[in-house]
Amino acid sequence: MALGSLLILRRLRRQGRADIIDAHFAYPNGYAAVLLGGWLGVPVTITLRGTEVSLSVDPARRWRILKALEGAATVFSVSDSLRRHAIALGADSRKIRVVGNGVDLARFYAEDRNVARARLNLPERAPILISVGGLVERKGFHRVIECLPQLLDHYPELRYLIVGGPSPEGDISAELRQQVKDLGLQDRVHFLGSLPPAELRWPLSAADAFVLATRNEGWANVFLEAMACGLPVVTTDVGGNAEVICRPDLGIIVPFGESAALAAALTAALNRRWDREAIVRYARENTWEQRVETLLAEFRALAVNSNSSASDGSTVEDES
Repeated sequence: MALGSLLILRRLRRQGRADIIDAHFAYPNGYAAVLLGGWLGVPVTITLRGTEVSLSVDPARRWRILKALEGAATVFSVSDSLRRHAIALGADSRKIRVVGNGVDLARFYAEDRNVARARLNLPERAPILISVGGLVERKGFHRVIECLPQLLDHYPELRYLIVGGPSPEGDISAELRQQVKDLGLQDRVHFLGSLPPAELRWPLSAADAFVLATRNEGWANVFLEAMACGLPVVTTDVGGNAEVICRPDLGIIVPFGESAALAAALTAALNRRWDREAIVRYARENTWEQRVETLLAEFRALAVNSNSSASDGSTVEDES
């Protein structure tokens, strides 16, 4: 990655068009960015997004993650849990800044629920749960599906919407469909496939609650996207989830891997009369525009130093 980017970045640097290298994920992107930054005399920022937890289990990758964090001028973390993880690996806490993800309110907002349900051919009065994400084991769709028979005892008309498809992390769609068939839930679980962001508000607006029984997350954008559409969130107490769902009026946090607790939380979420306007207000307090302003302030400060170093020509290699 570093070598493949070297020539173009060297050219941009000579033209005064490469002040900072901003990498997302400490490995492999961040590690490659730090190599480039060292070769070209460009400061590097790295954003921790969650894969660092699983990758750092491997000693070789853990070493590279730490080297990347050591070489970065600034490290952004989308959650405090990831910040603590980086510090535990040996990173310098003084250069880590927590900046959560945001939500695009131009794309995510509540549509009329009956209109949304009619658009998706869903019953007008049925309780509806929804999950959105790549169809991989980590996201926990199967953990929700196994709760459905119990929930159907209380909500005979219940529906569960699954929005997502294969991702670079994997694809368990066949296993999920088989699980649904084995439990006789074919008319209760709806696989909607992958949808473009601009279309996601329709199934979100059709639902009563959002659920993600995930095994690990940094800061799941989809929580704020669901809340921008007025949905309470039920999710697991892993990664940064409790930092997003930080108040009981926004949703319910349950221990990971406890099916009974998940089923009870989903029942409670469907029974409760939520203040959906308060949920939407919280989402509006966490927009991308607010996050970007914070990041730009950091980038501007780094760019001043970067340009000062480049002006004497001492750190930039001759392209020839």
